[in-house]
Amino acid sequence: MKNIENFLKQAIELAYQNCEVGGRPFGAVLVKDGDVIATGVNQILTTNDPTAHAELLAVRAASQQLGTANLAGCSVFASGQPCPMCMAAMRMAGVEAVYYAHSNEDGEAFGLSTAVIYADLAKPFAEQSMNIQYIPVRIEHKPDLYAFWKASTQ
Repeated sequence: MKNIENFLKQAIELAYQNCEVGGRPFGAVLVKDGDVIATGVNQILTTNDPTAHAELLAVRAASQQLGTANLAGCSVFASGQPCPMCMAAMRMAGVEAVYYAHSNEDGEAFGLSTAVIYADLAKPFAEQSMNIQYIPVRIEHKPDLYAFWKASTQ
């Protein structure tokens, strides 16, 4: 538990440092085998990139550092509760554990909660706030896209 708290404190320190330079209060530390592989801070405001979340930037940096998109054996320590986008990216990358120090409830009064997005995503597509439609378009005289990809990787 002590290591978990230490890594969370590192993430929180990154968040404080990010606030000091005009950023949002989010930091993340990605760890493998007890070693910090990468860190990230929220850069939405400095890059105008809505995906520039601390966790995603740490995942991207770790993948480059390790030379693989597979982050099995890694853990992420975040100052705040990861949003659904970050949570999905970490799962797709194979991150095995996520720890966070401030919850959506902690951030709600400050406009820093993603609980509404979590709730919306839990609904069927037809009931979500964003229009989501499956339209099975195919290009005539082309092989099935996924079969084409699979054949090209063998």
